[in-house]
Amino acid sequence: MEFVTFTIIIDDIVHPDGRTLMESLGGGGPQTAFGARLWLSESDTRIGLAASVGPDFPNSCLKWVKDMQIDCEGLLPSNFPTMRAWQILESDGRRTQVWRVAVGDEVWDMLRPPIETLPSGYKRAKVYHVGVHPSARDVPFILSLRATGAEVVSIETYTHSEIILTLSELRALITSAHIFSPNDKEAMSLVGPGTPMEVIKRLVELGAMVVSLRRGSLGCIVHRADTGETWDIPAFHTIMTAKTLNEKSGEGGVTHKKSFDCRVVDPTGCGNTFCGGFAAGWWKTRDLLTSGLWGSVSASFMIEHEGVPPPPIQKWRSEVQMRLQMLKPFARQLRLDE
Repeated sequence: MEFVTFTIIIDDIVHPDGRTLMESLGGGGPQTAFGARLWLSESDTRIGLAASVGPDFPNSCLKWVKDMQIDCEGLLPSNFPTMRAWQILESDGRRTQVWRVAVGDEVWDMLRPPIETLPSGYKRAKVYHVGVHPSARDVPFILSLRATGAEVVSIETYTHSEIILTLSELRALITSAHIFSPNDKEAMSLVGPGTPMEVIKRLVELGAMVVSLRRGSLGCIVHRADTGETWDIPAFHTIMTAKTLNEKSGEGGVTHKKSFDCRVVDPTGCGNTFCGGFAAGWWKTRDLLTSGLWGSVSASFMIEHEGVPPPPIQKWRSEVQMRLQMLKPFARQLRLDE
């Protein structure tokens, strides 16, 4: 197994206009796997999804996992119901999660099964990505992934911190993985308010090796501490206008043509999908700009769908290089001390 990601939640989504999308495959793991699978061929890279699921796990969700060429041996059977929640979306971008199942101590092992409980191949993955709570509670789990000898361990915080962490707790969290990927709000809840560059600088001072700061419609800023390299990459859909495409031409002066539907439908899961693409890019290339572009392009597919994009993966993979070449000229190199 080369790439393993964690967590499944069945989402029942309520849109601001009252529309619902029931039984949607969510939780971050499927979205991360999709984001990575866009770039990693199923012929030479196995991607596994690890979570505990109950006897009520929908057949439609299992079919999606299999059809996307994602290994499901890491879906461990549980006597508890599959984790399920309402996702209530507001027109201003807010989202409220309301659990539809009883939530107790068993939740953590269902969402992120301990490494020792997983199939043997999952214990030797080259890359792990996991969503974590912004506190010290998940640090032992993250370190257990590092202890396998994995080449890349990537974490994203899935909510903002409601408490002030001690300096030692912050360092333990931020240094536990190779890649640390919070969004703006989550990062500032950890290290205080400031500009994106100020926030990244504080994270680096605490020991972060690679930071991918996710900024929603503003794109992302990515940084690597060893070289100081920093890139600001816009969200793909913000460049998709006739005006900007005519201003930014490809190699040889050829202007790229829009030949696909690029509607913004639902941002849910875009951060997870970005992380899948970024982790895949970092593992394959160790190039910061390439990794940031891969993550951004992966997220661009997610935002065009309610729920996860449908199979087959080849349908979406046929567009990734086109989107990559469209987005790359808009990336801007920065200095952390600016």
